[in-house]
Amino acid sequence: MTAAKPKVLVTGGAGYIGSHAVLALLDSGYEVVVIDNLITGFRWAVDERAVFAQGNIEDDAFVCDLLQNHRIGAILHFAGSVVVPESVENPLKYYRNNTAATRSLLESAVTSGVRHFIFSSTAATYGTPERVPVKEGDPKQPINPYGTSKLMTEMMLRDVAFAHPINYCALRYFNVAGADPLGRTGQSTAGATHLIKVAVEAALGKRAEVGVFGADFDTPDGTGVRDYIHVSDLAVAHVAALEALIASPQENLTLNCGYGHGYSVLEVLDAVERVSNHKIKRVMQGRRAGDPAALVADNKAILACLPWRPARDNLDLIVTDALNWERRLSERQPV
Repeated sequence: MTAAKPKVLVTGGAGYIGSHAVLALLDSGYEVVVIDNLITGFRWAVDERAVFAQGNIEDDAFVCDLLQNHRIGAILHFAGSVVVPESVENPLKYYRNNTAATRSLLESAVTSGVRHFIFSSTAATYGTPERVPVKEGDPKQPINPYGTSKLMTEMMLRDVAFAHPINYCALRYFNVAGADPLGRTGQSTAGATHLIKVAVEAALGKRAEVGVFGADFDTPDGTGVRDYIHVSDLAVAHVAALEALIASPQENLTLNCGYGHGYSVLEVLDAVERVSNHKIKRVMQGRRAGDPAALVADNKAILACLPWRPARDNLDLIVTDALNWERRLSERQPV
């Protein structure tokens, strides 16, 4: 007899990755409750099949009521701040929104008897890796407060899982891109800094140019190489991770989320031009401080631990979905 699926709370479920995870959970038959303060998220991005609650994850009484009233058995945690340069300029914001707020959420989870916790971590925990592709056990030496705030949360999860009946999976994302292939949600934040988002905006005339930061890296064409993972593949990985935690309640996991190969900045821009049939003005600029030449996941662990296989591992496909969403976003009336 198959155990009943736990109800799932998704924090930050009105944001980019969170809204895709909500879709993946709902499409897999889970009941979903979303909490989001809507500072950077969008109410319309939350699928109508989910229950929505506007609030902050550090509001202990509010969160405990939500967890207990809905009998939540698992949390997928996406809420937080994610802009690396901002974290350098305003580190206290990141330690509040990412580290301190997650501490509050974890306390509410333990108090309310939540058994499973999936955490949205990042490849920024590695800093500038000593080797590429980078493995989960490689040194964690973050070079900005964003990466440090996420690593601190991983450490909290380890300690909490040791002391309480809760298990966790920390998924370290590489470069997330694309949008839901059915056009239900996508990356909607104004002023986003992700390369593919910026490039498709330029292809549609929303930006005059795209800056290329560094052309003298030790890479085939001199520009930085990154591992781009389609957001829908990433969302499905969260569902697979949750099911692994349910099946093995004593097990904790920390896994890279990437495809295991990378594309350079120029290769990405070429793909956007190819798919959009629009020439993009490229402005060569100096390197940004702390940018590694290449950041690519060793993804053997996730392939071994989870029954997850990428379905959209194709740069042109990622760009196509991002471009289609950007067009839909242009047509959307303000909500």
